Amino acid sequence: MSNQPESFSSLPLAVQRVAFALRSVGWVCFWGQSVLAVIAALILLFAIPFAFPNVNPGTKSANPATGVGLFFAVCGLLVLAHSAYRAFRYTQLSKKLISPGADPRPKKAETIEKIRFTLISNAIGMFLTILAAESIGGVLLGKSLSQPQALFNPAVNFNQFIQPLDIFVVLANTHAILAHFLGLISALWLLDRINKQ
Repeated sequence: MSNQPESFSSLPLAVQRVAFALRSVGWVCFWGQSVLAVIAALILLFAIPFAFPNVNPGTKSANPATGVGLFFAVCGLLVLAHSAYRAFRYTQLSKKLISPGADPRPKKAETIEKIRFTLISNAIGMFLTILAAESIGGVLLGKSLSQPQALFNPAVNFNQFIQPLDIFVVLANTHAILAHFLGLISALWLLDRINKQ
């Protein structure tokens, strides 16, 4: 604890514990959500151009549910970026709790309110991402049910088959759901720790 202010030991034990929990959970949640968000975003950036191929007049257009699924996935990622920022704010809140400066220390109710806001943000993001997963899962189910039985038929449209790219989009959604889950668990754990102090 060499990077702690000299007056850290003079703080009440409850404040020390809350500050440590906020800092630790804030960094773990921030980095976990950030890494998962970057991976999911890269997968979606790779998948979006292939999800909407140029449609020739004689060919079947892309499934509209794919567009809806990608829309919700991107919205979920935007909320995830906000949630990662909110997790970073936990570390700043921890610094305010232990700073000996002239600013008043944040109150317990104020800290709980900030954590609840992050909890709601993660819940909304998880909801949007689950909507995306449901939409894309429905597209994959439709593709699997409509696959032609004769593979060597010259009239077979290979776009009806499940492509590896479809699985990448499911993987991106899974990463985003896991990141939101990490944020939810972190916020719930912090609320529990703070309420026990």
